[in-house]
Amino acid sequence: MNQEYLQAVKTQLDEKIFTHSLALRACMGGLYDYFSENNLLGTDEPPKEDWLLAGLVHDIDYSEPFKAEHPAHTKEALAKYGLDLSDSVHHIVLAHAPELTGVKPITKADWSIFCADSLTGLIMAVAYVYPSRKLADVKVSSVLKRFLKEPKFAAGTRRDEVAMCENPEGLGLPLEKFIDLCLTSMQKVAEDLGL
Repeated sequence: MNQEYLQAVKTQLDEKIFTHSLALRACMGGLYDYFSENNLLGTDEPPKEDWLLAGLVHDIDYSEPFKAEHPAHTKEALAKYGLDLSDSVHHIVLAHAPELTGVKPITKADWSIFCADSLTGLIMAVAYVYPSRKLADVKVSSVLKRFLKEPKFAAGTRRDEVAMCENPEGLGLPLEKFIDLCLTSMQKVAEDLGL
């Protein structure tokens, strides 16, 4: 991963949003690997580097002076650091918030960032309530239970969007499998997430 982009995101965002960005980058990488290994990627899919970069920078404008119009100013926020985005990465970023950008998810990369975006917070919240506060101890069944049966837990989680992972036109993944892939991906970078 390009260190310049990592440093820009770290500088621009508060620690909580930066950690979320690292978590989403991990999810995007894990989802790409799963789809690639199972020959589920179409020829229109961007390369893995684009998935990872989109996950990392998707919230870089969720800070002043751009926050009120997030995510319309990703390129401007990066330009402050002399960085730019390809059209491919920018499209993935815009697809994570279609209600704000009008860019609907099309590719698996788009659907992955859209569905995984708020799941990262729920997974981290589950880790926080464990005595160890470690992602390594979190089980898929715990995340699934809190997702389905405890709507007030991590209430900001957009459960309807996460559940769209099952949409056959999008990812076509059962919710439990989607959670498993994201959790496993986040566990691999737990140290970076402070969990």
